[in-house]
Amino acid sequence: MGAALALAERGRGRTFPNPNVGCVVVKDDKVVGRGWTQPGGRPHAEGMALTEAGDAARGATAFVTLEPCAHPSPRGPACAPSLAEAGIKRVVAALGDPDPRTCGRGFHDLRSAGVIVIEGVRADDARRSMAGFLTRQHRGRPYVTLKLAISLDGCIALTNSDSRWITGEAARAHVHLERARHEAILVGSGTYEADAPRLDVRLPGLADRSPQRVVLTSGEAPKGWTAMKAVTDIATLPADHLFVEGGAQTATSFLKAGLVDRLLLYTAPILLGGKPALGDLGLTDLAAAHGVWNLTESRMLGVDRLQVYERI
Repeated sequence: MGAALALAERGRGRTFPNPNVGCVVVKDDKVVGRGWTQPGGRPHAEGMALTEAGDAARGATAFVTLEPCAHPSPRGPACAPSLAEAGIKRVVAALGDPDPRTCGRGFHDLRSAGVIVIEGVRADDARRSMAGFLTRQHRGRPYVTLKLAISLDGCIALTNSDSRWITGEAARAHVHLERARHEAILVGSGTYEADAPRLDVRLPGLADRSPQRVVLTSGEAPKGWTAMKAVTDIATLPADHLFVEGGAQTATSFLKAGLVDRLLLYTAPILLGGKPALGDLGLTDLAAAHGVWNLTESRMLGVDRLQVYERI
């Protein structure tokens, strides 16, 4: 399942409207097929893995990060019957599919075909891997990651608005990697007008994974951008993963609206005495600030520290 989860990450940010699923087919303790959801959602992970496995799929075990789909689609075959027809003996799945077209039906159809089904293996890891798809299914909007690059005193720029660069090269490269894992990236109109950001992915081999650019503005969208009037409009974006890069007013708006699911905090060992990263969040009770965020990762990127928080 760990291998299937790793394969699923290859598709993150590229499979909308389908989930980024990973699949590994194993027979006689050897991997005979691997697959992950391809860009645009097809082929599915299971189909790719079965194609690679060929005749070796008969009597094999398929490890898959999400319940195989069971509903018909004009875009391709359903995975549950495909696994059964290929002769898969056992399916080990991490999560059930919340999509009402499949929910439970994939497992039911497999069992009805005589396939052994085991559910719930590394379910928490699968939820994190497919957070975008699951958030869209349960909340009707993308999974939102907010990125903040700050000084030790919580500033994002000097008083004259100079913000290049708060962090070093290693941290900035990590930001580009994160961009590649999202379908859409958003800044406020102030950041767009002040910095004219490119918001692309400038890492070798990943330039084609630059996300759709979105600006939060009451005006018209610049050429090559999508305009969004309010933070609550994110549900209309054709994306399961939204990366919010700034600035302070935009970050504050998303936090006040309770729309941030994940926080990337890049802290540089500098003091600025400049512009703060956030404005008034509307809190009137200090107790309300506690118990909201859970630290899931902390590491050094050169001289800068990255801390990753997920909303509890």
